[in-house]
Amino acid sequence: MAEPLFQARVLTLFPDMFPGPLGHSLAGRALESGLWSLAATDIRSFAADRHRTVDDTPAGGGAGMVMRADVVARAVDAVHKGGEPLIYFSPRGRPLTQRRVRELVAGKGATLLCGRFEGLDERVIEARAMEEVSLGDFVLSGGEIAALALLDAIVRLLPGVMGKEISGTEESFEAGLLEYPHYTRPPVFEGREIPPVLISGDHGKVAQWRRQMAEEATRARRADLWEEYLKERLARGKNV
Repeated sequence: MAEPLFQARVLTLFPDMFPGPLGHSLAGRALESGLWSLAATDIRSFAADRHRTVDDTPAGGGAGMVMRADVVARAVDAVHKGGEPLIYFSPRGRPLTQRRVRELVAGKGATLLCGRFEGLDERVIEARAMEEVSLGDFVLSGGEIAALALLDAIVRLLPGVMGKEISGTEESFEAGLLEYPHYTRPPVFEGREIPPVLISGDHGKVAQWRRQMAEEATRARRADLWEEYLKERLARGKNV
């Protein structure tokens, strides 16, 4: 059997959460066919005491518990393959972008560390050169949901997973813009018609309309993306 296009290794206190939703639909079929692989490892199996303790009270005091550096280090060293990204999900990490997802897709795999409690001892983050990643400005109970989200974003871009390759190139963020609106049957819904240009048969006008709608949506909803889009167009010498 051919080697998977992407090998995902997840370190977690709850390995039963995987593959979870990734075992269904496109990702699930791709997993069954071997296009990608997933191995979830229980961090508790690397604890040194009979209670399998993975956390302790925070130095300096405070609420909650902190994941121990020594336990996590043993887990990472047993699972992580050198040269591949080691990603730790954290609210203080760099925001995940479609560009970073595509960079990960171009690689052979990654190790994803799912934190819990108040977080992870800073020393092991530094010692193992972890890449801290955030899904957004909010806090989750743990990194498992973030890991599932990242893996879904990766797997759907692997060759052979989506039905049409163009599906992955016309989506939000791929061209620096949000995606244009979509329509389908019925032609009239509660008095609202499909925009005439979309049923005109003129592919050039359809493409132009979609680009205009994407630009308008981005300008109205995401000022940060719009500013970056304008900068890139100016850098390429294109009219804004």
